[in-house]
Amino acid sequence: MKKKRITTKGFTLIELLVVISIIGVLTALLLSNFVGIRARAKDAQLKADLQQMKTALRLYYNDFQQYPESNLNTFKSCNEEACVQGSEFNSAAGGTVYMKELPAFSEYVRTNNGDGFYLGVVLENSSDQDITESATKCSAPGTADTFYVCSD
Repeated sequence: MKKKRITTKGFTLIELLVVISIIGVLTALLLSNFVGIRARAKDAQLKADLQQMKTALRLYYNDFQQYPESNLNTFKSCNEEACVQGSEFNSAAGGTVYMKELPAFSEYVRTNNGDGFYLGVVLENSSDQDITESATKCSAPGTADTFYVCSD
């Protein structure tokens, strides 16, 4: 009498568990990279916004031969009030609009009796190399995660 060989098609439980665990590890690795990419993209946008503010402040300087006054880490010129995120940066006297909507920034300090300034914003990635370089270039106090632009 011949024995019938029983063959089953499919995967064993061990094989399925191994594959699921590998997929889980790969997903965890990729997810952490996506979070970092998103933070770096946001930081790049904050840096670009600060460069635009620098240009607007330079236009203000060209009109008045000094940068706006410092006022508690912000500046005074938006209709004679403190310029804050979302407000329009204008010259109250001349009615000139330098920026329709100010982006986020954490500090503004006027230096050299109005002939200079530095402007900072807090970045999400505190290990960004530009942070220390910008603080050195602008002679700013350099907090742990603040990126600076300054007058040239």
